[in-house]
Amino acid sequence: MNFEPASLARATELRDRETLSPAGVVVDSPRDAVPDDAALEPPLVVDLDGTLLRSDLLVESFSATVATRPLKAVSGLFALRHGKAALKARLAQDVQLDFAPMPWNEDLLDLLAAERARGRRLYLASAADRSLVEAVAAHFGFFDGVFASDGTTNLSGSAKAAALCAAFGEGGFDYAGNDKVDLQVWEKAAGILVVNANAKLTRQAVKRWPEATVLGQLRTEPRAYVKAMRVHQWAKNLLLVMPMLGAHLIDTADVVHCLIAFMAFSLCASSVYLMNDLADLARDRRHRTKRLRPFAAGTVPMLHGLVMIPVLLIASFGLAALLPPYFVALLAIYYAITVAYSMGLKRQLMVDVVVLSLLYGIRLYAGAVAVGVPMSAWLGAFSMFLFTSLALIKRSAELADRSANGLGDPSGRDYRLSDLPILEALAAASGFTAVLVMGLYVSSDAVRLLYSSPNRLFLICSVLVYWLGRILVLTHRNEMHEDPVFFAVTDRASQVCALLCLVIFAASL
Repeated sequence: MNFEPASLARATELRDRETLSPAGVVVDSPRDAVPDDAALEPPLVVDLDGTLLRSDLLVESFSATVATRPLKAVSGLFALRHGKAALKARLAQDVQLDFAPMPWNEDLLDLLAAERARGRRLYLASAADRSLVEAVAAHFGFFDGVFASDGTTNLSGSAKAAALCAAFGEGGFDYAGNDKVDLQVWEKAAGILVVNANAKLTRQAVKRWPEATVLGQLRTEPRAYVKAMRVHQWAKNLLLVMPMLGAHLIDTADVVHCLIAFMAFSLCASSVYLMNDLADLARDRRHRTKRLRPFAAGTVPMLHGLVMIPVLLIASFGLAALLPPYFVALLAIYYAITVAYSMGLKRQLMVDVVVLSLLYGIRLYAGAVAVGVPMSAWLGAFSMFLFTSLALIKRSAELADRSANGLGDPSGRDYRLSDLPILEALAAASGFTAVLVMGLYVSSDAVRLLYSSPNRLFLICSVLVYWLGRILVLTHRNEMHEDPVFFAVTDRASQVCALLCLVIFAASL
């Protein structure tokens, strides 16, 4: 970094002093003898949220509290009436954050390691609560001290600038930051390091301080937001169309109603997915594949997720209001059950499987309500067994993957690796029971009123036998994606099976 060095007298003064700031104590740690050129330079002060960490400790604290003690997280929000610093202190009281897998800025860490090796004095300054900032400093072990919020003073912007000037004097420190509030700190700094800032702020800082050093730039791709919303999971909501197809209602009004219902359920589901990912950050970051999810990896700011959750939910129920009131009620039930699943039911033995199956069933009933047709008992029974099988395959795939990678029993799930054989057997039994229900439906009197050649529908049973048998074997081989629905949407053989079923359905009309 090309920072302008301070005078020798100033550097000596800074090296030998221990300063009490309004926001915290800067504690000098024992140091080996350092090169003279390092002693001539002002200390480098580094911001935490968004700069050193591609996340935000306040949101991390809130999410961790929601995941373990939801009521405490909600009650903690009342501390906001005493100011933002009080809220941060309240949420930081009992929270246990795992710093190791967090999305740290590796480029900045490399730079800090190099500066430390030269003997440069390094400080961490953050608006996060002091207990968390000190824990981060201890985690890395190379910071000479910290500046942080203390429950009363929110160390951000002008408050941070004042604290640093009180400790080092105006122009007596270099500062690395990433947000527009850091402009007030850069005004008082000797050297400026713009880290992971957006393009607008980077241009503004470089124009104002041409000597500023730029390290990386914040680029959040639209596809990262799409991935966070798990748009690929919207394929599950195609179940809403099944009652319309089963009743042979293909007029324009019904198609529009189905489209509205599809979008309402999809936006609602995305809202819950975002909530689930924020609550499960610690587990996801330790997971082999889930650590790549946008919030866990830091590719989408967590604060954006907190904003998107209510926006998507409001849009969902706004669309639902265009349909019958009973549809709105079913959507509300779906949302409540999904939230309960994300917050705890998914960790209960077999309860998670039943709930997943129930959520699929609610989609079918909602689709029937959207177009005003009675729900077929045959379709209800078929879906119950089929989706129970898929839920069991999902759990089996997770256990098979852990077993193959020597990871042991999963944490946060009430399953053991030794449960895999029974889960696979239950998945097969439930899946082939669904095929049996399909066969009984085809041979019933009800089907002959709807189809000119109903016996052709037996061919769908053959396709289902092949498809279910194949995914069961793939699951046993540990070649199944952890989400069988996603696998079905992207797998070529599954796509061919779906096309064959559609052709058989059309040929039977």
